[in-house]
Amino acid sequence: MPIESKAIFLKQPPLGTPTTSDFEIKPEQLDDPAQGQVLVENIYMSVDPYMRGRMRFMKSGDRLFGGAVGRIIASRNAAFNEGSLVLNQNSWREHFLSDGSGLQLIEPDLAPLSTYLGIMGMPGLTAWGGLLKTGEYKPGETLFVSAASGAVGSVVGQIARIKGGIAIGSAGSDEKVSQLINEFGFSHAFNYKTQEPLSELRQAAPEGIDVYFENVGGKQLEAALTHMRAFGRIPICGMIAHYNDHDTATPGPRNLSETIYKFITLRGFVVSAFEEHKHQFQEEMGDWIRSGEMKYQETIFEGIDKAPEAFIGLFNGTNQGKMLVKLANE
Repeated sequence: MPIESKAIFLKQPPLGTPTTSDFEIKPEQLDDPAQGQVLVENIYMSVDPYMRGRMRFMKSGDRLFGGAVGRIIASRNAAFNEGSLVLNQNSWREHFLSDGSGLQLIEPDLAPLSTYLGIMGMPGLTAWGGLLKTGEYKPGETLFVSAASGAVGSVVGQIARIKGGIAIGSAGSDEKVSQLINEFGFSHAFNYKTQEPLSELRQAAPEGIDVYFENVGGKQLEAALTHMRAFGRIPICGMIAHYNDHDTATPGPRNLSETIYKFITLRGFVVSAFEEHKHQFQEEMGDWIRSGEMKYQETIFEGIDKAPEAFIGLFNGTNQGKMLVKLANE
């Protein structure tokens, strides 16, 4: 029997910060799966800052996509049983048909379903790989991470703490600063909207920082370059301060010359670089979660109609931790 569903499309590429008028919700009718297909009901979908960069290359009417966790509600594919839970890249819709390609079975007994889109999924692997592989973080080093209260940044700081280092973080509100220190165990945190990043870094780490995990760009990158120790590393995960640049670009760092005599390395990365290390990551992260050493937070919006609002909230600090949209009951 055909099923009624809804999906979200890009009505128009955003100019600057996205607005709800940039998105369009459309009804869809899906048939029963054909031979070899499955019908999936998405339960949680992820919204992430990187999606904004992707929109620069999309056209009006394009279908949006990203990470989601769903349940197979009908199957004519021997590899997937009805009731199985799967990771997929078919978010921004309530249901979809698939031939099974791109679906990854998950074990719900290992961790809550939502965490497979957060700390046990792409954001967690991004933090783990970006810090330990790209950033070559060594136990005991001093770390600074911007956007530290987000799904990636909060994990980065906790890994440094677990490995005996000093974790310094920036966030966009006093509430989030308090959370970084009291819940996530950062050694020092500051509100970048009211405090000067360079002054805060000098106060927190008089001898300098070894690794700056870059999520923001702009003034915070400039401060990190100034206060970096010799042979410091800057893994570049994102630059959210620049994502919504349109007619007026956010100023970049004026002091890239700091990289020369300090032998600083700046290196960009994307999470796909760590695919071969995924098993090691899940084992380590699972152990840290079970031991209580690693904590996480989620902000969950209800219903697909709220997905654009949730996405826009990433750019004004609405979320604490991982931002998700719940599309169906578990």
